Amino acid sequence: MQKEMIEETACLDAEDEDLIDTLTAISVVAKRLAVKLRNELSTEGERQDGKNE
Repeated sequence: MQKEMIEETACLDAEDEDLIDTLTAISVVAKRLAVKLRNELSTEGERQDGKNE
């Protein structure tokens, strides 16, 4: 199975490589944004909890 994957990867052209790189970059940015949003929501929730006490 690994041999098949290596052969398929070897057949990728420059356009495919560019597409893979772009999708990887989008994924990295999406993960960073998700972490940032989670942190902001967590911080906002902590602030609201403090106001209720």
